[in-house]
Amino acid sequence: MSELKNDVFLRALMRQPVSRTPVWIMRQAGRYLPEYREVRGQAGDFMSLCKNPELACEVTMQPLRRYKLDAAILFSDILTVPDAMGLGLHFVSGEGPKFTSPVRTADAIRKLRVPDVEQKLGYVFDAVRTIRRELNGEVPLIGFAGSPFTVGTYMVEGSSSREFPNIKGLAKEAPDVLDHLMNIVAETTIEYLNAQIEAGAQAVQIFDTWGAALEGDDFRRFSMASMQKIIDGLIREKDGHKIPVILFTKGAGPLLTDLAETGCDALGVDWTTDLASAREYVSDKVALQGNLDPATLRESPEVIRQGVADTLASYGKGPGHVFNLGHGITPDIDPDHLGALVDAVHDLSPKYHE
Repeated sequence: MSELKNDVFLRALMRQPVSRTPVWIMRQAGRYLPEYREVRGQAGDFMSLCKNPELACEVTMQPLRRYKLDAAILFSDILTVPDAMGLGLHFVSGEGPKFTSPVRTADAIRKLRVPDVEQKLGYVFDAVRTIRRELNGEVPLIGFAGSPFTVGTYMVEGSSSREFPNIKGLAKEAPDVLDHLMNIVAETTIEYLNAQIEAGAQAVQIFDTWGAALEGDDFRRFSMASMQKIIDGLIREKDGHKIPVILFTKGAGPLLTDLAETGCDALGVDWTTDLASAREYVSDKVALQGNLDPATLRESPEVIRQGVADTLASYGKGPGHVFNLGHGITPDIDPDHLGALVDAVHDLSPKYHE
């Protein structure tokens, strides 16, 4: 595979000096882009798009053709893992993901096994290889998975949830059963991410969307410990290059201090914690990624530019910052507004690296 022409993202994750702050956007391949909507229409439905390596590659590349981004992220979904475990993933229009066979009892959870990821998820690894070939070394490719607790919430609740009554009930009533679920998902995720790395992913991110819904001790036991297990099991170097790991726990706040001890290279920060505070929490042990409020992209280009300026100033000088939103870009955003954000990062960030 060709040598990397732009490694500013990887260098920032390893807290090495860079000439400007790198930028990529969570959900950068998505419904805000008309060209994405066109390809999704061709595919027929979301999972058909995920399972077609050529179309997954096409939508991964689309934002890179529009914007000067510093990384591509694999187009896939965090729920491919429980789908591979036989839970029957499907998407209902207007309602999101649902499982035909959620696991709500101790018996159902204890019957879960680590699937053959090469057999069940080979389409993901084919997509990674296809994307790496298409990227031709222009920017690095990020692979990803959901955290065991986040994935587990969908497996137990059966769909999206606001209150998580079933999985929180397990944490209190049958914590050993929830431990088992977290371990099975973590073991599967280790194999899944390592296969992405072997196929060509040059960094990986673990999305912990719902971990912070747990209270502190439960967070450490069920969310953080399972992510720690994944990190401990990952391939951390390939072909002489380090494979950085990013953890993104939405709403982490002061929990960032604990997360910085997991062995990850970087922590994603949502918009509810300013980057100056996050730097204090982690004592510059790890890089930080984030964290402009996604809602800012609904405003004028001038407001977006000011938001970028404020975010860069909040992090301050020195290495170790990757610019991103504090969560994924939403479908209602004008694509030109993301262009204004990317241009502002390019214009305003070099002074923080002099």
